[in-house]
Amino acid sequence: MRLKTRELAIFAMLGAIMYLSKIIMEWVPNVHLLGTLVMAYTLVYRKKALYPIYVYVFLNGALAGFNAWWIPYLYVWTVLWAVTMLLPKNMPKKVAPIIYMVVCALHGFGFGILYAPSQAVMFGLSFEATLAWIASGFPFDVMHGIGNFFCGMLIVPIASVLRMLERSANSE
Repeated sequence: MRLKTRELAIFAMLGAIMYLSKIIMEWVPNVHLLGTLVMAYTLVYRKKALYPIYVYVFLNGALAGFNAWWIPYLYVWTVLWAVTMLLPKNMPKKVAPIIYMVVCALHGFGFGILYAPSQAVMFGLSFEATLAWIASGFPFDVMHGIGNFFCGMLIVPIASVLRMLERSANSE
């Protein structure tokens, strides 16, 4: 997966857009465009979508502090990327947006569950304590999942714009 200079610049910008979108949306707890952007980037750039995802992850750590909360970010976004990679490329146009919205929502609903193993290991939580940790965060995961579902309406339009820009750049 060698990158061209143009791709380096684009992926850096896309990762920065992810970070900026998170900052802009912080006024609404657990509602953001991160899942939407991860899925849109993955639909367009496939394996190379990991570059902007990890630009975001490292920007987040560098600007907000590399701390215990940050460790799960090393894998939680990769789970959504992997699930998106497994989706069929040629889904019917009427079905694809709904599937994308549902997958994005499920990632939000399951965020606490994905986050929990790291917390359990770092803080020595028992299985029962881990389940209690997940349960205590469930209301936030519900908000996260609902937010992801509605933000997921933007996956297809964002992916379409990115594809159009890629076609335009490649035709020059």
